[in-house]
Amino acid sequence: MKREDEMEKRYEEYAYVLDFLPHGRPGVRITGRAGYRAGALVQLVGEDFFTLLEALVKEGVTLKPHDRVYVGKEAREEITYIIGRIGYDELTAAAKAELPAVISRIVLNREKWVVNFFNTAQAITPRMHALELIPGIGKKYMWQVIREREKKPFESFEDLQRRTQIPNPVKLLTKRILEELAGESKYRLFTRSR
Repeated sequence: MKREDEMEKRYEEYAYVLDFLPHGRPGVRITGRAGYRAGALVQLVGEDFFTLLEALVKEGVTLKPHDRVYVGKEAREEITYIIGRIGYDELTAAAKAELPAVISRIVLNREKWVVNFFNTAQAITPRMHALELIPGIGKKYMWQVIREREKKPFESFEDLQRRTQIPNPVKLLTKRILEELAGESKYRLFTRSR
């Protein structure tokens, strides 16, 4: 049985804009919300859990891709309310095009979190390690990471790259997160299922 604090839902606090739709999106109707008008929508990716979201934008507010907006529970400046989570296939073509750059930016901004992942990643099954799920990291790099982190935990991207010779860990993690968001992966290391 799960503890009470484990059962608590976790929400995104901040998200990055993928696409701004000033006239809404065909097929999306805002219903059952008294006082809200249909209007500008925005597609977002969350900063903490990489959750894909769709939200109604406050009247008179214009957003552009890569803008960081508050989507938490408190009063929001740009967002009226969150319509809900969406799947990768519901993203617009423009949002899909912006997604890799935005994810890469989030990964770069969360260096400590990424380095911690490499320092603490464990085996998922007796025959598969979490590190092997990252594109470009096979058995050779996995063992290199494990040997190096046993000597001394990694401290930065540069330290990780220098000691393991892994080419561009940010690019590799970005690719993995995109695979998870697109639903191409059996195991989820960084995202939540829809």
